[in-house]
Amino acid sequence: MAPLSSPSAEGDGRSTRAAAQRERRRSEVLERSLRVFSDKGYHATRVSDLVEAAGIARGTFYLYFESKNAIFHELLDDLLEQVRDSMGGVDTGQDAPPLRAQLRAIVRRVLATFRDHPAVTRLVLRSAPGLDPDVDRKLAAFHGRLHAWLADSIDNAQRLGLVRHLDAQAVAWSVLGAVKQHVENALDSGASDDGLDRSTDALLSLHLDGLLAR
Repeated sequence: MAPLSSPSAEGDGRSTRAAAQRERRRSEVLERSLRVFSDKGYHATRVSDLVEAAGIARGTFYLYFESKNAIFHELLDDLLEQVRDSMGGVDTGQDAPPLRAQLRAIVRRVLATFRDHPAVTRLVLRSAPGLDPDVDRKLAAFHGRLHAWLADSIDNAQRLGLVRHLDAQAVAWSVLGAVKQHVENALDSGASDDGLDRSTDALLSLHLDGLLAR
């Protein structure tokens, strides 16, 4: 005979299943809200639109999110986390792959992350700036971290003799601006993998090789 489950074990099982169901429903609300934002724009979207799209009562909506702004913040956080994860680092060890190959892989992963999440990327790039002070601070902090990472990478490459002496701070901002424009182009054209390859190679060629003929 199989052992009987204790009441506490059964209760824990029900609690776990209920928590999982709440998380699934919350994720559905988030996903459907993104579709509404994408279709109507953030500012034109009302909470009633999000409630209707999610197929839930308004009271249920507020169990998961306190406002449409809270949804936007979570979508922004998710995208920024995925971009950070896609960056990785550069290996300068003796047996490491060539630096250019590593940089190419990083740039392409970053571009692909934005390309593969077009709705939230459009929302962040086109609706986020000036939305509210918290969003502005979050974006500024993210751009600041990206800039610091790039500037430090350039400084390290200079110390290792891999690149010529440059104003690392200024060059880092130049790289970020170019990446942002390529992301915008990818969103507008629905860039294919070949398109991402061309963008990646163009960015590397410009910033590693320059424009002048050699």
